[in-house]
Amino acid sequence: METTTRLRPVRPRRPARTLGAAVCLVLGLGLIGGAVTGTWLTGDSSAGSARTAYSEGRTAWHSVPVGTLFPATLKGDGAGPGATDRLWTRVAVAPDTSCATGLDPLLLKTLRPVGCARLVRATYTDATRSSVVTVGMVFTEAGPEGMRGLRAGFTRQGLGARADLMPRTFAPEGTAAAGFGDRQRASWTVRVLTEMPVVVFAVSGFADGRLVTAPQPAADAMAPGAATAVAEAGLGHEAKGVADRVERGLRGAVTDLTEQPE
Repeated sequence: METTTRLRPVRPRRPARTLGAAVCLVLGLGLIGGAVTGTWLTGDSSAGSARTAYSEGRTAWHSVPVGTLFPATLKGDGAGPGATDRLWTRVAVAPDTSCATGLDPLLLKTLRPVGCARLVRATYTDATRSSVVTVGMVFTEAGPEGMRGLRAGFTRQGLGARADLMPRTFAPEGTAAAGFGDRQRASWTVRVLTEMPVVVFAVSGFADGRLVTAPQPAADAMAPGAATAVAEAGLGHEAKGVADRVERGLRGAVTDLTEQPE
C-alpha cells in the first residue's frame, strides 16, 4: 500500500522579500570573502600568527638587544684545556651587515641554498689578552626543511672542517684584535642550527698577530693528544667555548620571545 505524504502548501514569494534576501546573501558573502582575503594578506590567523623559534629567530638580529646576543663578558666554567675556567671580554661589535660583505665567497656560496638575511659579529679576547675570537651568526631565510638539509650536507661532506670555508675575522682597529686577519686564523667551528634559521660560527687566533700556516678545526685541536701549536695554545677551546655561549644566549632569547603572550 502506497503511503502518500501530505505536502505543505507553498506560499507565493514576495518580490521585495526575495530581493532583500538576495542582497543580504551577497553582502554576507562579500563580508566573509573580505575577511578571508584579509586573513590571507595579513596572515592574521591563529596558526599564522603563532610565535615560533623560526619566526622569532629569523628577526632576532634586530629584535634582541646587542648585549644579549653578544654579552660584554662570557664566562666559560671548565671551557679551557684540561677543564680550566675561561673568561672572555668583548672588544667590539661589528655593525650588522650583508653576508656578501662579511663572509668568504666560498662559504657564502655554500650557504646560498638557505639564503642569507643578515650577518652579525663580535670579537672577544681572553683574560690574558693572548687570544682573540670572532663569533658570528648568519640569519637565514630558510624553513626547517632547508636548515635540516644544510646541516645534513655539512655533516655528510665534512664542510665544517674545510679550511677554505673558514669564517672571516672581525678585527677592529685600536683593540687587542687589530692584527687578527685572514692569515692569523688558527681554529674555527661552524654550526648549522635546525631549531631556528641560524648558522653560528667562531674563529680564533693569537692576539699578537702571528701567522698561522696550519689552522685546525676546533674539534681536531681539542682532540686528546693533539700537539700542534694551535692545540697547545687552546685555540680550539677558545673558538668552541665562545660559540657555545653565544649560541646558548641566542636560544634563551628566542625561547623568551616565543613564550611571550600574544
